[in-house]
Amino acid sequence: MKGGRSKAETKKADSKLSVKKGAAAASKSTKKGKPAKDPNKPKRPASAFFVFMEEFRKTYKEKHPNNKSVAAVGKAGGDKWKSLSAAEKAPYVTKAEKRKVDYEKELRAYNKKLAEGPAEEESEKSNSEVNDEDDEEGSGEEDDDEDDDEDDE
Repeated sequence: MKGGRSKAETKKADSKLSVKKGAAAASKSTKKGKPAKDPNKPKRPASAFFVFMEEFRKTYKEKHPNNKSVAAVGKAGGDKWKSLSAAEKAPYVTKAEKRKVDYEKELRAYNKKLAEGPAEEESEKSNSEVNDEDDEEGSGEEDDDEDDDEDDE
């Protein structure tokens, strides 16, 4: 045969593929155990580089309005950041530190609220149970009204 594989070789390749599929399936099942992210949790603050990039993107887009490549902006920003001295990076570092302090305050408040959260959830549950009981009582009264209507006829 011209460049073909024998049946034995293809079976070996298939068995290797099936092992890889099994490994991939096993890694997916471990991800299911990961808890979902809380959308109310504060986002982590940007580093000094990302604070710099926020400003750099604006100036880069003004100078290069036709450039649509995100990679080009990132590459140019990275090169510019590397060329900056420590003194030139200082304002971005201070902004990043300020954001970090704000984030830590928000996170402490979030964690405190989260610790108090379960007690509030229980009270909401008990309120819903009380409302359910009211609904049951209300439905009984409605049935009486319907019976009264039938008697009127």
